[in-house]
Amino acid sequence: MPRATGIGRRALGLAAAAVTVTGAALVGGGLLPGETPPAPPPAQASGTDSPEPGRPSPGRAPRAGLPPATPATVPVLARSEPRRLDVPRIGVHVPLSRLGRNPDGTVQVPPVDRPEQAGWYAHGYAPGERGASVILGHVDGGGRRGVFYDLGRMRRGDTVSVTRADGSVATFVVQSVEQVAKSRFPSRRVYGPLDHAGLRLVTCGGGFDRRTGHYTANVIVYARLA
Repeated sequence: MPRATGIGRRALGLAAAAVTVTGAALVGGGLLPGETPPAPPPAQASGTDSPEPGRPSPGRAPRAGLPPATPATVPVLARSEPRRLDVPRIGVHVPLSRLGRNPDGTVQVPPVDRPEQAGWYAHGYAPGERGASVILGHVDGGGRRGVFYDLGRMRRGDTVSVTRADGSVATFVVQSVEQVAKSRFPSRRVYGPLDHAGLRLVTCGGGFDRRTGHYTANVIVYARLA
C-alpha cells in the first residue's frame, strides 16, 4: 500500500481500523496496543444507556467554551435514525449501518473487508438533532477503495445529505475540514455536545506507520444543518 501524505486522495484507513502495508486488514480491525481511541459522547437525553465506569453520566458533560443553545433560532429536527448518506462532491451515495461500542468502550467501525460501507454512531446524536452526529467510513480495505477515499477533497460550503427513517432529508453544509494527529484526536469537538445540529465525517490520513500498522492522523469533516 502506498504511503499516505496530506489530506488528499491517499488518506487511507479509519480512526480505529488498522490496515497493513500490503492492504490486508488486521483481524477485527481493532486498535493496536497503545493507540488512543476516540471517546464516545455523552448519551442523548432520550437515550437509555447507563454511564460506563469512569465516564460522565448522561447529559452531564461539561459545556465550557460552548455558547448557550438558542432553540428559537437554531434549526434542529426530532430524533430519527439515518438511512442513507449522499455526498455529491466525492460521489458517495450509500446506505448507513448502525455502529455501537466495543467491549472496551471504544466506538465500533464498519467492517474493514467491506470498505464501501459507512456507519452512524448510534449511541450518539442522530443527524438533525441538536448535537454532533458522527459517521465513520473507511477509505481502503482489502485492496479496494473505500467510501471515504476522497474525503480529504471536501471543502467549506460543500453539502452532505442524510435521508432519515421518518422520510425527511437533513442537509448539512461543510464548515471546515481538518487533518489531525491521532495522538491529538479532538474527541470533544467530534463527539461532544453542541448548540446546533452538527455532523462529523471521520476517516484516516497522514503518513503510514509501518511499525504499528496504522496511519498517523485522522481526516475530519465538520458540517452544520442548513
